[in-house]
Amino acid sequence: MMPRYKLVIAAVVLALAQIGLLSWMIAGRAAILRDGKEVLLKVEPIDPRDLLRGDYVRLGYDVSRIPVEMIANLPKGELTTAEGSIVVRLKKGTDGYWRETSAWLGAAAAPAAADEVDLLGHISNGWNLAPGSTIGVDYGIERFYVPEGEGLAIEEEMRKRNSGAEPELRGFGIKVAVGSDGTGQIKALMDGDTMLFEEPLY
Repeated sequence: MMPRYKLVIAAVVLALAQIGLLSWMIAGRAAILRDGKEVLLKVEPIDPRDLLRGDYVRLGYDVSRIPVEMIANLPKGELTTAEGSIVVRLKKGTDGYWRETSAWLGAAAAPAAADEVDLLGHISNGWNLAPGSTIGVDYGIERFYVPEGEGLAIEEEMRKRNSGAEPELRGFGIKVAVGSDGTGQIKALMDGDTMLFEEPLY
């Protein structure tokens, strides 16, 4: 049986390791929010509620479906995708939203230009690689939590805007900070040019 003081030391070391890991994760997220390149993505709602964490808006982006023809390094002879990472290069459009211009499975062939940004995503296996197909991309920024009771109202307003029922109003967008490694973190939910909610740094 282990002496009591050794158990205490082991518990303290384990607690410090857990605190260190959490601090590292929080600091990494904060660094991206603080220093990452900011892009605005056009969004559409998918599903508004998480019973464990309260209201949220589940988001799909214009850049969540990538045409197969846009992927520069498609594997020859493959009919479907394998699970893995994808880099999607974005460039700002005249309407202020950033849109995909090219993509690579794995890593980009060359660094992005100053007016571009590479966003790192993930694809699952089984997407059709035939010409005319699209591939679904998950960027890890598909949920945005809002104050309780507001998720459904925001979702409904997004649906109205996307249907063209309110053409005079600009659509909803998400400001995303993108780190140098391509990792995206949601910075704010935008209603046109008005910031509705902003993510805290810590």
